[in-house]
Amino acid sequence: MDATSEHSNIKIQQIIDQLSDKPGALLPILHEVQHAFGYIPANAIEPIAKSLKQTAAEVHGVISFYRHFHTTKAGAHRVEVCRAEACQARGSRALEAHIKESLDIDYHQTTADRNITLDPVYCLGNCSCGPNIRVGDDIIGRVSNDKFDKVVNALSTSALEIK
Repeated sequence: MDATSEHSNIKIQQIIDQLSDKPGALLPILHEVQHAFGYIPANAIEPIAKSLKQTAAEVHGVISFYRHFHTTKAGAHRVEVCRAEACQARGSRALEAHIKESLDIDYHQTTADRNITLDPVYCLGNCSCGPNIRVGDDIIGRVSNDKFDKVVNALSTSALEIK
């Protein structure tokens, strides 16, 4: 769904109308908008702020505070690399360097073919099996450079079966 279309504006307003009466409605609205579009489009901020009697700056502040929220459309696959201490102790820094070099991107960027968006994460709760990455909802442990390359190849063919 293109976030700038009239249809998307209607969808955004439906989400706001459905959730704005709930206590602490901002986070549920942001989660639902991101779920609908894959990110929080710029044209959603003003109507969210208006409905909750907040400023656009306040809404944007919440979006930028939480790493879970994204304001740009991601690639087909979001790959997160654990940067927590346990994974660092198990070699995640070297893996991180390999990932950035092999994808030719840095954190918060998307590959030129729009296949992979790379993000840091600060614990996946799989500490004993580090270094870890998450692809979508799948946590993959004991990731070596070779294992990562196999994951990327699988993502290119949309057949992620590497655990």
